[in-house]
Amino acid sequence: MAAYKDYYDILGVPKTASQQDIRAAFRKLAAKHHPDRNPDDPNAEEKFKEINEAYTVLADEEKRKMYDRFGTADGMPSGYPGGFPGGAPGGFSTNGDFSDFFQTLFGNGGFSGGNPFEGFQTSSRSRPNDVRGELNVSLEQAFYGTTTMISVDGKRIEVSVPKGVSGGAKLRLRGQAPGGGDIYLTVKLERHAIFALDGDNVRVTIDVPDYIAALGGSVRVPTLEGDVDMSLPASTQAGRTVRLRGQGWPKRDGTRGDELAEVRIVIPSKVSDAQRELYEKLRTLAEAPPVAR
Repeated sequence: MAAYKDYYDILGVPKTASQQDIRAAFRKLAAKHHPDRNPDDPNAEEKFKEINEAYTVLADEEKRKMYDRFGTADGMPSGYPGGFPGGAPGGFSTNGDFSDFFQTLFGNGGFSGGNPFEGFQTSSRSRPNDVRGELNVSLEQAFYGTTTMISVDGKRIEVSVPKGVSGGAKLRLRGQAPGGGDIYLTVKLERHAIFALDGDNVRVTIDVPDYIAALGGSVRVPTLEGDVDMSLPASTQAGRTVRLRGQGWPKRDGTRGDELAEVRIVIPSKVSDAQRELYEKLRTLAEAPPVAR
């Protein structure tokens, strides 16, 4: 029996964690344990793979439901289906470098019980044995780089996704297709709840309390490597875009684009008596006729 993995414990989140909590935990741990940042730690790569696997499961609603139902420390209960019918959610691939526990719970990662080339297109040009497909990758996994396993005609193949890969990028696996052809994968970045790519820049919307927008002050801004503090000037207007240099998407030359944070001004969801009194004073001042000089 495959050794049980507590994905919630690996990410350090409770079972009631929201998707936002899971994403935040992954970003923090991935930044801390990335092999590039720990060249002297022989266990860094395995730790990073374990974090990536936990995020792959908990960030996907279908996988998370199946894990919560069947992934128990006592093993798989009677009646466990043995993976998703027809392969894992998403068809072509399952993100992550599979452990035995992952494979036992979710199957072989693709194409089980169906046409092994469903979702592929055979090249009609120079190499009839070449096949093409899409590879779904989360924004965090594309930012940090990752490995993923795909299965083609029963053959498991490891794919290295480079750090900073962009949506639409083509990955070529030479000689890995049936018959000795190549596999061409088009990277598809999954939509993110917070961030959006704009070329080499990352866009995000930040909520700024009305009093900070008026008076100026410090606000917390989410980035792909965790939250940072940013100082806003007084009289900041809604819709203003503030640039955080070097906090965007990795470039080929080793530098990074910028993060563009758009200001959204918010008011208290519940106004206290004291706050209401102050707002009334502000309204009185705003409606008062100008003083002649």
